[in-house]
Amino acid sequence: MEKVSDRRRFLKNGAVLAGLAVGAARAAGGETLESEATEIRPKDLHAYGERSRFENSIRTGSLGTWPQLTSPPDYHKDFGFRTPLQDSIGILTPAPLHYIVSHGYEPPDIDPHEHHLLIHGMVDHPLLFTLEDLRRLPSVTRTHFVECNGNSAPTGPTGAIRRGPNANAQDTHGLTSCSVWTGIPTSLLLKQAGVQAGAKWIIAEGAEKGKHSKSIPIEKALDDMFIAYGQNGEAIRPEQGYPLRLLVPGWEGINNVKWLRRIKVVDEPVMAMRETTKYPSLRLDGKARWFQSQLGPKSVITRPSGGQKLSGPGFYEISGLAWSGGGAITKIEVSTDGGRNWKIAEVQGPTYPKAHTRFGFAWEWDGTETLLQSRATDDQGEVQPTVAEIAEFWRVKPDFFQTTDTVVGHFNAIQPWKVNRDGSIQNAMNF
Repeated sequence: MEKVSDRRRFLKNGAVLAGLAVGAARAAGGETLESEATEIRPKDLHAYGERSRFENSIRTGSLGTWPQLTSPPDYHKDFGFRTPLQDSIGILTPAPLHYIVSHGYEPPDIDPHEHHLLIHGMVDHPLLFTLEDLRRLPSVTRTHFVECNGNSAPTGPTGAIRRGPNANAQDTHGLTSCSVWTGIPTSLLLKQAGVQAGAKWIIAEGAEKGKHSKSIPIEKALDDMFIAYGQNGEAIRPEQGYPLRLLVPGWEGINNVKWLRRIKVVDEPVMAMRETTKYPSLRLDGKARWFQSQLGPKSVITRPSGGQKLSGPGFYEISGLAWSGGGAITKIEVSTDGGRNWKIAEVQGPTYPKAHTRFGFAWEWDGTETLLQSRATDDQGEVQPTVAEIAEFWRVKPDFFQTTDTVVGHFNAIQPWKVNRDGSIQNAMNF
């Protein structure tokens, strides 16, 4: 049957598992397969645990800032810490590895007993909540990704890094993470406050030094948006907005205001920097897409991917992640021949709307040079585009993305990885 994946058919044979087991035994040189345990314990792991000292996957990058008028011409400072997607397991991102974009500011040290959330503006009853007030209300727990709109873009201050042949999945796609979030639906608080007729937007503001704010349509606030205080079963981390952050599922990360301190209900957006200069998609023909918030379908193969190396010809499971701001992922396809042929990958684990989805694909590498790619389709019928299709929308030639300093947001093109004859994997995003 077509619905039975290549992977399942392959593993039914059992030969691959037997071969791997024999290889492992030979590599051990006759020694026992049991691992030797040590009693080294550098600190108390019982009060609050930490990972094994043999696990060393970390975020890379810096808090950074956007180039300023006084910045030198060669300014290319990074503007965030990226998640090591190439080492990810399943669909959830551990909180200590969740990507960070804070516009150059360190997280404020907020005492949760002193923090308040104000709901005001065009409401009948302005409300002021403590964290304890909010935790008394009915909560929701949902799995969602958060993604910077510049994630995977080959342009802007750090575009050269993402275009380079040595880039890995952390370099190209590391500004997205997925967690289980817990909090209060924004609609519940707005209904308590009583939204007045004519109100069309909210302005959310954070408590950090820069007082980051963002205008969001009231329809989204009354739909699936919520105010999170929990992440993966514990309080959200300081760099993720402790004690409160906005969660705007499927929309650009810039909307997910951290260290949330107030929500103002208004009749029109505030046309500040985030609304007018950095985030509209300005095209070369002078046209722009304003308030383009929903993120399109995207996928990336995380193993094997850039910087990794295959040990030799044989069986490998191709594994990766897919997600979409439009809803749930319904189909993931994989090509092992540079896009000439596409086959359905197997979805592994749960599929949630606006969340990472893990996929796998059985592959027998014959030792020849090739390209690996994946593409995702969501439940709105939207298919992950090619570079050429994105270029057509921008009305430019594909090589524009290699030469411009303009930040091209919402760049969700199919990501190719080149497999060399020696098994090494390189970034193959060519223009």
